[in-house]
Amino acid sequence: MVVQTTSGAAYKISGRGASQIAASIEAGIAAGQLAPGQALPPIRDLAAELAVNPNTVSAAYRLLRDRGAVETAGRRGTRVRERPATAPRNLGFPLPADAIDLVNGNPDRRLLPELVFPRGISQRLYKGDPILPELLTTARARFTADRIPAEHVMLAFGAGDAIDRVLSAHLRTGDSVAVEDPGWGAVYHLLPAMGLTAVPVPIDEEGMMPQSLAAALKRGVRAVIITSRAQNPTGAVVTAERAAALRNLLAGHPDVLLIEDDHGADITPHLRLNTLAGATEHWAHIRSLSKAYGPDLRCAVTAADATTAARVAGRLRLGAGWVSQLLQDQVHRLWTDEGVEAQIAEAARTYTERREALIAALGARGIAARGASGINVWIPVADEAVMVSGLLAAGWAVAPGAWFRVGTPPGVRITISNLDLADIEPLADVFAAVMAASGAGGAM
Repeated sequence: MVVQTTSGAAYKISGRGASQIAASIEAGIAAGQLAPGQALPPIRDLAAELAVNPNTVSAAYRLLRDRGAVETAGRRGTRVRERPATAPRNLGFPLPADAIDLVNGNPDRRLLPELVFPRGISQRLYKGDPILPELLTTARARFTADRIPAEHVMLAFGAGDAIDRVLSAHLRTGDSVAVEDPGWGAVYHLLPAMGLTAVPVPIDEEGMMPQSLAAALKRGVRAVIITSRAQNPTGAVVTAERAAALRNLLAGHPDVLLIEDDHGADITPHLRLNTLAGATEHWAHIRSLSKAYGPDLRCAVTAADATTAARVAGRLRLGAGWVSQLLQDQVHRLWTDEGVEAQIAEAARTYTERREALIAALGARGIAARGASGINVWIPVADEAVMVSGLLAAGWAVAPGAWFRVGTPPGVRITISNLDLADIEPLADVFAAVMAASGAGGAM
């Protein structure tokens, strides 16, 4: 059946069995031909067009709902989710060849340390220890220095994988999870794919707002995901006062799973970690190495309570088995090499300089921006589409806030990694001009 898409194009749904029909629709979503919010045909109409039983189409739609691709919206029928699980993790749009990419969220390649794999390194065989003893010792020392219980340490293939595994260790289909709003878009994609429901909790410069988290806890959320520092997309940092308030709230709900994402630990060494680890019975504190050492180093080191660590490690053994010890050796080297430590400290200083320069330049033009840490700056705007398209026309590609938010007001995210200091003033000028032309007047 041909579906008229929101862009005016047409997409043909095909298939005879439920799995084939579901796969056809998933392909359309993944290709961007069936956009978020797009209505799917009524069950009986699609069944008649494909010459199949309506129960077959109903089963296909049920499969898609279970996979987090679509949702049933009452009288509005079945529609593609605003954040379908079948969409790419890293959302994007075609960029002109001459556009400066401030969308992607990557670190500056020029500031990443070189990965060196020494010749003659021994390879782990089956049934060996899952974690290199020297890496385990180093990880425990780093966690302990930040007042994080470190008796139980596990590895995963990046922060997203660690969050997935920890949630799977405790939650079941239908459970709800409190997440930051605005927050990391990948989490908003992950939860429906797991059959979980995201409960957005507004944040400010200090992290989750206590009253809002209290309301989510009252609603019965089974887990809470909090970013410690370098929050994506706003750069928020959990302060000591905010951490105390959040710990006090969580102490009244000891059965709630706490996940603390500290992916920015190594690029924010000047900011003290105010951890919530241990505020509930089950918790996990996750540190990936992507932002400081490179996204291709697929490793996240996680401290957790005994039950969570055992469940995650046990499940890993049944699947992937272990995180490559070639990578583990690399992580240990990066964490213990004084030259690399100095290089990462310089990268952190450079990111801070660029971020603060952009915020100051925008502020001088009457534009409020947020970015206390990390590599992103969040700027409230009246109309995301107008700002994104206007900036793109001028050669600057920024990310629309819709990728990261649910209930919070519109904004755009600028990743400062690809900005040199010489770019700051020209970008601020263009931003102010586009904002003024949009009718916002240049002040938010």
